[in-house]
Amino acid sequence: MALPLLRIPGSSSIPFVTTKPHSLPSRSLRKTTVAAAELQTPVGVLGRTDFRYPNVEAPSHKVKVHDRERGIVHEFLVPEDQYILHTAESQDITLPFACRHGCCTSCAVRVKSGKIRQPEALGISAELREQGYALLCVSFPCSDLEVETQDEDEVYWLQFGRYFARGAVERDDYALELAMGDE
Repeated sequence: MALPLLRIPGSSSIPFVTTKPHSLPSRSLRKTTVAAAELQTPVGVLGRTDFRYPNVEAPSHKVKVHDRERGIVHEFLVPEDQYILHTAESQDITLPFACRHGCCTSCAVRVKSGKIRQPEALGISAELREQGYALLCVSFPCSDLEVETQDEDEVYWLQFGRYFARGAVERDDYALELAMGDE
């Protein structure tokens, strides 16, 4: 396919590609979402990595996410070599997240059934992982999976609460006023 040429006065011709406009995802809530995953896994082509072609050999697993906050259940397929959050987003499924790097607890879930692999989950301790907690942004399914979203503050407290044994931090309006005065 030949690319059209854009001619700019005083310069050489520069090829450009026109793209189709993308439609925005629907804002409507669904009781259950069922979709097939779009694989975007890199595969080796002549010793190189090529992101344009899916890895058709990766097995997919059914993932069911109970979103407690919104009262919605999402059900979708995720290949074993894809992050659960990334695959959900590619299917216009909205799940809680913040950092996308496994460093916070915004996308924390509790595994109800199935197996999950999360080698990059820095935001939760090994102890919490053993109790069935996982971070969707850096998790891969190893089997059919059922998870339930968790309150970020609740997981954060389980993670770090023992270090703050004096209880919850009380709001200090005077300190806040002093801090705001410095700006």
